[in-house]
Amino acid sequence: MKNKFKFLTKQSLKRKVDTKWFKIVNVILCLIIICALNIDSIIKLFGGDFNENITVYVIDNIDGNVYDVFTSQIEASTSVLTSGSSNVYEIKKYDKTLEDAKSEVEENKNIIVLEFNVSNENVMEVTMLSKEYMDLTDMAILNTAINNTKVAYSIVAYNIDPEALTKIYENVEINRIFLDEEKNDTSENTEVIMTTVFPILILPFFMLSLILVQMIGGEVNDEKTTRSMEIIISNVSPETHLASKVVAGNLFVIIQGVLIGTYVILGLIVRKFIGASSITEGVGGYIVDIMDSIGNSNFIASLGYVIPLVLILLVITFVAYALLAGILASMTTNMEDFQQLQSPIVIISLAGYYLAMLAGMFKGSLFIRILSYIPFLSAILSPSLLVLGEVGVIDVIISIVIALLFVYWMIKYGIRIYKVGILNYSSKDLWKKMFKAMKNKNV
Repeated sequence: MKNKFKFLTKQSLKRKVDTKWFKIVNVILCLIIICALNIDSIIKLFGGDFNENITVYVIDNIDGNVYDVFTSQIEASTSVLTSGSSNVYEIKKYDKTLEDAKSEVEENKNIIVLEFNVSNENVMEVTMLSKEYMDLTDMAILNTAINNTKVAYSIVAYNIDPEALTKIYENVEINRIFLDEEKNDTSENTEVIMTTVFPILILPFFMLSLILVQMIGGEVNDEKTTRSMEIIISNVSPETHLASKVVAGNLFVIIQGVLIGTYVILGLIVRKFIGASSITEGVGGYIVDIMDSIGNSNFIASLGYVIPLVLILLVITFVAYALLAGILASMTTNMEDFQQLQSPIVIISLAGYYLAMLAGMFKGSLFIRILSYIPFLSAILSPSLLVLGEVGVIDVIISIVIALLFVYWMIKYGIRIYKVGILNYSSKDLWKKMFKAMKNKNV
């Protein structure tokens, strides 16, 4: 029996891995991941740049001090609205007229000219010269710097003490007080992680679970439609047949997951080899801010106990998906029927994925906590709530126990359905046959 199980598992896995389509898809997937991790270098190759040097010419027609004030304000605006990996602003004092600057701007789109003039109505008026439309971030930085320059100039013009001016523009230091002793000022960053980084981390699990369901269901359905199922079942028991499908399917998922991880490593190696900037610098300051949030939060510290629990939940959930796909596919007579039965599984997976993304919005909700115990949802939802501090380790262990009981229940009752379904070629009274098989202990 062990030899038959091993043979069926090997054949099933070979049918999934040793195919041209598997190799072609993985080559394409590898190229996509490598290109995605080096997208900034690709854009630069075709003339684009994430980190452009923008030169700002300042024509100071007021008192000569506006240039210095504007320079300090542009630095302050840059530090607030962007990070250090964004566009670099080089401020230069321009001694010529606005008309003289037009030729330079026409030749270089990265040159912007600002002319400051006195206004009797608004204290100051500014003319901005550029070749084309500017990025919204650049426009926001310049507008903020110009308005702050106007305020600073107005305060100086009305003889406000420089020390008072410094205190006016000094950032306010906020002392945070939390009534909940378990909370701290760094834990606030955790919600940012859950809404930005975590969906990316759980996306491979979501995709692999759908692939697992599709492949096991498609293989069982194919064996039924080609009538090869009758030959197989005459030589092995339905239990052995289903077990081989579950093991082969999960091995395939593991292989595919390892391959995806390998492609990511290759992408980073290519990035290092071509001399590109680090991954955080290449995609902009937004990623840098997220990485800083992760470092300042308790996310890293919690990985020691989060990862083992998550891995256990993932393995159990993959087994549950494989069992469910095989049992449902056994009762269908064609691929169209299985696609219809597959729809609820996809909806459940999508629900778990989106709930994990929005988990931070349901803080303190008993409903979302109950959902984290439900099999299929728990593999995605429980880890996110654990990192947010909405559930504890005990809750995740409860989710694991419930998932194990669900798998046991599917094995005990699902195998009865499987025994009847794999040799059933009629779609008439399908659900009635399923419930009847579940109740029949002699099947």
